[in-house]
Amino acid sequence: MGDNTCNGTHTKKALLSDPQLFEAQFDELVTELTKRDLNDPVLADALNRLREVLVYNAPGGKRNRGLSVIGSLRELLPPSQLTQDTVQRALLVGWCIELLQAFFLVADDIMDASVTRRGQPCWYKKDGIGLDAINDSFLLEASIYRLLRRHCRDQPYYVHLLELFTETSFQTELGQALDLMTAPPGQIDLNRFTMERYKAIVKYKTAFYSFYLPVAAAMYMAGIKSEEEHNNAKHILLEMGEFFQIQDDYLDCYGDPAVTGKIGTDIQDNKCSWLVVTALEIMTPDQRAELEACYGRHDEASVEKVKALYNILQMPTLYHKYEDESYQRLQKLIARHAQSLPHSVFLNFAKKIYKRNK
Repeated sequence: MGDNTCNGTHTKKALLSDPQLFEAQFDELVTELTKRDLNDPVLADALNRLREVLVYNAPGGKRNRGLSVIGSLRELLPPSQLTQDTVQRALLVGWCIELLQAFFLVADDIMDASVTRRGQPCWYKKDGIGLDAINDSFLLEASIYRLLRRHCRDQPYYVHLLELFTETSFQTELGQALDLMTAPPGQIDLNRFTMERYKAIVKYKTAFYSFYLPVAAAMYMAGIKSEEEHNNAKHILLEMGEFFQIQDDYLDCYGDPAVTGKIGTDIQDNKCSWLVVTALEIMTPDQRAELEACYGRHDEASVEKVKALYNILQMPTLYHKYEDESYQRLQKLIARHAQSLPHSVFLNFAKKIYKRNK
């Protein structure tokens, strides 16, 4: 009877889609992080807190990053090599990327004084949390390495994954530092808002961890470790990451909060966004003076004046033109750099992000 039960479970798992398998793994992951190994009773309160932090902050996003590991691996390996263990490990590495994202977002929301995230109050805004959320973000990061150690330690790609996660974290933190230095609180200086600085922030703060990390993880898991092939993938994925952030900036101003799950605050927060950087390149001196008087102010009238300026400058039209050009560029990069990698790895990613509304 034991064998039949086991086979029945395996059959059920085989019938689930990747997103369903991914969701199903989360509860197991939480149990593993909060109930196994750490059985010292004095840690009970801290482990309950870790459970709360995980359940509130890790689920709820679009899952693009996490699901891209198994999605990419399915393109890189033949079905005969995709054993159940391999699939489970790919899903687990995907969750590690979602935990990395949660770690960044919990900290980022404190730094930006954000109010909502994914349609609910930011973690630090919840009653009784406040700046304790800083330590909670550390717990999220530490959880990544506990999971990788438990599930991937015996795999030939384990060290590659460790180096990939630590290097990507460092790159993202450098990008965040650039972002914070470009727009320090209470110091509005639009001279800092150049396209060169903007692209540097985007590349390091967003593109590496959102686009290169999941595909690179899948490549290492598939045994692809040559520097040349990783550099080729990086060329394509960083272009995609740049577009993704520009799209995010556009949706911050022009997206529907009911759809995006967040209220845009880039104008109030004095953010170095694609809209303001592009507007600065084309506006008249009078328009610039008005922008300087209103950008980074929290009153509704100032925000509306900035939005009116964007509309006069036809920012939505410029954005849609940029979107089309970026897609064409991407096709050329795939043709040039993905000679030995399946094009579908990159095209599947592109399909998810181009023309999105959240």
